[in-house]
Amino acid sequence: MKYLLLKHYRGGPERVVDYAPMDRWTPEEVDAHVQYMVGLANRLQESGEFVDGQALQPGGAFVRYDGEGRPPVTDGPFAETKDLIAGWMMIDVESWERAVEVAGELSASPGPGGRPLHEWLEVRPVLSGFGPSTTG
Repeated sequence: MKYLLLKHYRGGPERVVDYAPMDRWTPEEVDAHVQYMVGLANRLQESGEFVDGQALQPGGAFVRYDGEGRPPVTDGPFAETKDLIAGWMMIDVESWERAVEVAGELSASPGPGGRPLHEWLEVRPVLSGFGPSTTG
């Protein structure tokens, strides 16, 4: 079963640890955070559970269909910063319990001062039967 683990900039229930946004971390703190996530992804790849993952830059646009050949693009409506997705990891694991275990490990990534962030992650099961391989 595949699960999408969503990292939000500051989303989720009440935070356990109050930390500054990543753009105010030292370069060493950012490197430690990234290396932790890369290490976790490598371990999951070795076990056959890693599918993909990416960090996302802030910003982007909303796009919707508005008739043939003219999709409107806007940089709003503006979501609160806490609602924006910072990155994601797709895993393919045997159970919901394993997905929660992996999300817990990802939540422990270090932040300022090397302390675990204890950040909330959104865990979403992937609906099977959709995608290029099912359309023909």
